[in-house]
Amino acid sequence: MNKKVAAPRREVHGVLMLDKQRGEQSTGALTRVRGIYRAQKAGHTGALDPLASGVLPICLGECAKFSTYFLAGRKRYIAEGELGVVTATADAEGEVLSRSEPGECYKRIPELLPSFTGLITQVPPVYSAVKVRGKPLYRYARRGQEVEVPSRQVEIYELKLLELTPTHFKVSVYCSKGTYIRSLIADIGQAAGCGAYVTLLHRTEVEGLPVDRGISLEQLQMLCDAREDQNDFSALDALLLSTKTMLRDLPRLYVGKSDALKILHGLRRPAQEAVLQCEHCSLKSEEPLALWCGEELIGVVRLQHGLITPERLRSEELLKLPE
Repeated sequence: MNKKVAAPRREVHGVLMLDKQRGEQSTGALTRVRGIYRAQKAGHTGALDPLASGVLPICLGECAKFSTYFLAGRKRYIAEGELGVVTATADAEGEVLSRSEPGECYKRIPELLPSFTGLITQVPPVYSAVKVRGKPLYRYARRGQEVEVPSRQVEIYELKLLELTPTHFKVSVYCSKGTYIRSLIADIGQAAGCGAYVTLLHRTEVEGLPVDRGISLEQLQMLCDAREDQNDFSALDALLLSTKTMLRDLPRLYVGKSDALKILHGLRRPAQEAVLQCEHCSLKSEEPLALWCGEELIGVVRLQHGLITPERLRSEELLKLPE
């Protein structure tokens, strides 16, 4: 019997704005996207729970190594909580720990929300990917092992009440990176006096990324299957955002070709002759900067002691430096 030969992988670079559907696993979605694109390398960033939906950036090729910089921004969610129920995971997947009649608790929700805005301290759910002693919390939880869950400080910039009934409430959340919406809903329910868990969670925006470029796995597969030539990836590749696009909001530092080549080889260069385009930073700043040579993005650097210090660089063979 003839053995089926796998299609060769290809070098493709960019970010797909996947619109993840409820019930899909983030890792499963990543595997399917990588298969559709036949990509050599792929990784997702800012994973969503299976019961959550919305924006899930999938990084292909070199974009993965720059994800820290374009996913460090704020995020927006729509979340719905059911009052009177507490679960082990703070969502519908977990074991029900307690159930009670919410009664008049819902009337307290509007007056409680202001106390959950600004800087707040959260304890992440025990079923989460937060690492303790090098292992994610969910591993301890699945084995029934007790472990001290570290608290963290996050910031809620905006918390709006969208709907309210005697048993449910829906809010829009604008928050910092690292905020656990499941914990937020559970904490609001606890403060109301009856507990709550998440029944709906949808990520609507990752700050700095386009909000109108989302495509579902089903739509992506249909586009893939509709190709007359299965080796023609032009329509699929047109959906990808480039590394340049993803880093467009970073302050820019411009250097000449000679310095660019030396930095690409790992050398630090004096910053005196570089041109910095940023209203709120200076050549003494140590924040991450996007390094450019003409119209070509070189990578991300920092300025340390007057020197341009490379941090994450693009592959030289992918660049088209000016003559």
